[in-house]
Amino acid sequence: MPAPLKIKLTPEEDRTLLELSAAEKVPRRTKYRAIALRLNAQGCQVREIAKYLDWALF
Repeated sequence: MPAPLKIKLTPEEDRTLLELSAAEKVPRRTKYRAIALRLNAQGCQVREIAKYLDWALF
């Protein structure tokens, strides 16, 4: 099994993703991806992120 992906965000990148996820004219798919990236950077596992976003793959 491959190692789980873990990203690290700078404070500026985190702030940009937060703004992107809250913007009105951004497609929902893009918002969810921004949320998923932030959750991963905060230590959430893929299963937890999928469940939170209702992307249940498991």
